[in-house]
Amino acid sequence: MGCARVLVENACYHLMARGNQKQLTFREEEDYKEYLQILRKYKVRFKFKLYAYCLMPNHIHLIGQIEAVKDLSKFVQGMHLTYTLYFNQKYSKVGHLWQGRFKSKVILKDKYLIDCLHYIELNPVRRRLVDTPYQYPWSSYRERELGDGFKILDQIQL
Repeated sequence: MGCARVLVENACYHLMARGNQKQLTFREEEDYKEYLQILRKYKVRFKFKLYAYCLMPNHIHLIGQIEAVKDLSKFVQGMHLTYTLYFNQKYSKVGHLWQGRFKSKVILKDKYLIDCLHYIELNPVRRRLVDTPYQYPWSSYRERELGDGFKILDQIQL
């Protein structure tokens, strides 16, 4: 049995989930786009303000804030169940796509929030997938820094 999840009202969260056995959770461009569409739907349903994201080939990072903190698990579980159904049908798979429970870290709205945004958006550069964060289309960098991208982010209210 895992530890109880720390829930703090009016806090931001760094949410992380990895593919089961580190398997790829995104194989094609269409998969990334599908995940972002599902994220868009669920962020509206659960009043989740999205401040940053990075979809890596075998894991995801999201930073945001949910209106009703008790719904954080329902938000991620619903989103990941929907994506898993899509993925399993598309690739003729069965079973779990994601490894165990998602991880969540509380982030207070201060300099650490900005540092965390930069950290996750630089993930593709650290993994040598691209030379600059602008080159990676599956993170919030282009939208947050340049106003270019999927138009899915919310403004950070400090």
